[in-house]
Amino acid sequence: MQPSLFDLTPTLTVAQLARRIKEVVEDDDVLSDVWVSGEVSNFVRANSGHVYFTLKDHDAAIRCVMWRSAAARVFKMPNSGDAILVHGGVSLYETRGDVQLYVDEIKLAGAGALWQEFERLRAKLEAAGLFAPEHKRPLPKFPRTIGVVTSREGAVLRDICNVLRRRHPLVELLLAPTMVQGEAAAEMIAAAIRAINHFDIDVLIVARGGGSLEDLWCFNAECVAHAIYDSRVPVISAVGHETDFTIADFVADLRAPTPSAAAELAVVDARELRAAVYASEQRLAQLTRDRLGDARVRLANEIRALKRNSPQARIANTRQRVDELTRQIGSRALQAIALEREQLNGAVRQLAALNPAATLGRGYAIVQEKASGQVVKHASQVAGRKQVRVRVSDGEFEATTDT
Repeated sequence: MQPSLFDLTPTLTVAQLARRIKEVVEDDDVLSDVWVSGEVSNFVRANSGHVYFTLKDHDAAIRCVMWRSAAARVFKMPNSGDAILVHGGVSLYETRGDVQLYVDEIKLAGAGALWQEFERLRAKLEAAGLFAPEHKRPLPKFPRTIGVVTSREGAVLRDICNVLRRRHPLVELLLAPTMVQGEAAAEMIAAAIRAINHFDIDVLIVARGGGSLEDLWCFNAECVAHAIYDSRVPVISAVGHETDFTIADFVADLRAPTPSAAAELAVVDARELRAAVYASEQRLAQLTRDRLGDARVRLANEIRALKRNSPQARIANTRQRVDELTRQIGSRALQAIALEREQLNGAVRQLAALNPAATLGRGYAIVQEKASGQVVKHASQVAGRKQVRVRVSDGEFEATTDT
C-alpha cells in the first residue's frame, strides 16, 4: 500500500507551530531592531506599570507592548491619536498567536519634538549631577527676605504678594523682574537669578503661570538650569500648573505646584506661629511651675536635713545626752549613797548590838583587875583578896574580892 501525502507531511501542535513562528520572527535581523512610525490608539497603562497600545496607519495595525522598566524612562507618554516613532523588536505572543511589537523607546512626532529635546537635556543634566538629591538644600525656617524671579506684570506676582501678606506680613519681598516667555526669556531669567543672589535674600522663588509646552520652554534652557544650581540660597521652582514639569523643577531645591503654593512653602503662617508660640509659652509656664514646686520640696527636705545634721543640732543633742547622763549619774549616786547609808546603818545596828555598853545596860558588869586592867573572865583570876574595877552601865567603881 502506497503511503498518502498526508502521511508524509509532518504534524505540529499549535504550540509547536507558534514557537516555530516566534523563532523565525525573532531571528530576523530587521524585525528584532526596528523603528516604526504610526498613530496611537487604544492606549492603556495597566496597574502593573506596563503599557499596551495599538500602532496603526491607513493600511494596517500592530499591537504594541512596553514593559514597566522601559515605560519608567519615558517622561511623557503619548495619548490616543498622537503620531509617534517607536523602537523595539517584533515577537509572537504564543498564548493568543498575536504578533506584537515590544517597544523600548518612544519618540513623539511633530509637537513631540520638543519633548525629545526635553528628554535629551534632562538626561544630560542628570548625568552632570544637577538633579542629585544630596545637592538639595532645606528651606530656611524663618526667612526675612524672599527673592522672586518672575514677570512684573501678570497674576503671579500679585498671588505671591497676597499669600505672603496673609501668612507672614513681616517678611520682605525683593523682585528681579524678567521676561518669562519668548526667545530671549531664558537668558534674562538666568541673569535675574544670578543678579538677585548678590542681595541679602534667604530663599528664591522662580515662578511663572501656566501655559503650553512652548510657552514654558524657556524654563527648560540649560543656562537657567545652571543658574538655579549655582544659586547661593535655596530655590523654589513654581512654573506652570501642577501637571506641568520643566527642567527648572528638577534642578530646584523644591518644586511647588503653583506660584501661590511656593509662597506658602516659603514662609510659616504667622497665625500658626502665634498659636505655636502661645502653646509653647503655656508648656514653659507649666514646666516652670512644676520645676519650682519640685525645687521647693527638695529645698524643704534639704533644710530639714541640714537642721538635723547642723552643729547646733548636734550640740543640742549632745547637751541633752549630757543632761540625761548627769541625771542618770546623780540618780545612781543617790542610789549608791542610800545603799551605803543602809549598809552603814546596818553596821551601826550590828555594832550597837555588840557594844559592851549595851550589855551593861541590861544589868551586866565588866570586872577588870585593877593592877593589870585585864578583864576578869574566871574566878581564879581574883582568888584571895584582889582589887578590881567594876564597870556598870552608868559608871564604874572599885571593889575588893574575898574568895
